[in-house]
Amino acid sequence: MKTNPKAKGMSTEKLVLISVLTALVAILAYFGGFIKIGGLASISLTLIPVVLGAALCGPLTGAWLGGVSGAVFFMTADAAYWMGLHAFGTIVTVMIKAIAAGLAAGLVYKALARFNRYLAVMAAAIVCPIVNTGIFLIGCLIFFLDTVRLGALAEGLSVGGYLIIVFVGLNFVFELLSNIIFSPAIVRLLDFKLGKKK
Repeated sequence: MKTNPKAKGMSTEKLVLISVLTALVAILAYFGGFIKIGGLASISLTLIPVVLGAALCGPLTGAWLGGVSGAVFFMTADAAYWMGLHAFGTIVTVMIKAIAAGLAAGLVYKALARFNRYLAVMAAAIVCPIVNTGIFLIGCLIFFLDTVRLGALAEGLSVGGYLIIVFVGLNFVFELLSNIIFSPAIVRLLDFKLGKKK
């Protein structure tokens, strides 16, 4: 029986890739919470498979993978701290930042891929952590401003300085650099393995 190549639906290959990336995001989101390099936030490699899914399977897959990473966050030790400060604010901030980061990565990739696939992956790898961190900072200002002000006062910093140094710090730099290095490299390896060109 022949299958119609134009029939709508998801290919088995794409479904398997999304499943593997979903599992990888869940593992990295959970165990990344145990690794700290400064501040209150944990380092995260989770955005790498989010960018890969967004590039290889589309913006909705990026949003899905971001949502998975956001949901898994609530099973980590970091979640207890934030939920204790403001449960609703934590849920809104975490889920919006995660989903928006994956969606934005996919949209940027889609817009640029027709010009150059690897440039598109690089741009998506840059946009993803910027959106993720930007929405996190906005969420901090909306829902956690009192905590931020107290921390800033204790450290002798401005609110903005405290957010950047303590809440973002090296975490953002690590996420940005790891995305820029690994996402395009993995796409190149996959293309090589599958025999694709540019």
